[in-house]
Amino acid sequence: MPEAPLVAIRSLPSWLLGRAAARGRTLVARALAAEGLKMWHHVVLSAVRDLAPVAQADLGRGVGLDPKDLVGVLNDLQAAGHIVREPDPKDRRKNAVSLTAQGAWLLERCERAARAANEELLAPLSAAERDQFMDLLIRISGTDG
Repeated sequence: MPEAPLVAIRSLPSWLLGRAAARGRTLVARALAAEGLKMWHHVVLSAVRDLAPVAQADLGRGVGLDPKDLVGVLNDLQAAGHIVREPDPKDRRKNAVSLTAQGAWLLERCERAARAANEELLAPLSAAERDQFMDLLIRISGTDG
């Protein structure tokens, strides 16, 4: 009877969501790697685009990344020419982060790659099922989209 707990676990929505999320992360990570980025690089580039210029500390809080880890990601992105860190115009004691033109171009490519990976993830669903699935995910995630 060792298979009974496994069957029970596989019937839990949380387990199924975790498996689907892991598959989605794998597909997106593979697509981003083809563009030379890791997942956190993409998250940070996207947040910088949406918030720039953004104080480095605010950026870290906004994406939920530990300040030490954020510094490593920002160092990578700055060394590659994708972001700039300059004194924050609101508080010159802080650094503000902005995208470079090269970073914006890379982010566009990565967003296309991530969308294609998500298309692959959702390929078994019809268009109507995808819409319904997204609506349901939004409802159970506690976000508004």
